[in-house]
Amino acid sequence: MGETRAIVELSFEEAVAELERIVEQLERGDVALDTSIEIYERGEALKAHCEKLLGAAEKRIEKIRLDRQGQPVGTEPLDTE
Repeated sequence: MGETRAIVELSFEEAVAELERIVEQLERGDVALDTSIEIYERGEALKAHCEKLLGAAEKRIEKIRLDRQGQPVGTEPLDTE
């Protein structure tokens, strides 16, 4: 897998790209068992990192409030159902 960067240093896009490569390797099944376990564990950590980054992004997103005439009057947190 080449040089392995710490997961916390990866952007969302980098983490997703690495996770996709791991899934491809595991689906091909052409890696040794020990390596499969190792990359599976890294994949789980990458998945958790992506979920954390998405959660943080959702908290930063706001929606614009409009008055009755349709004019913006402020913002409020995005509903997270």
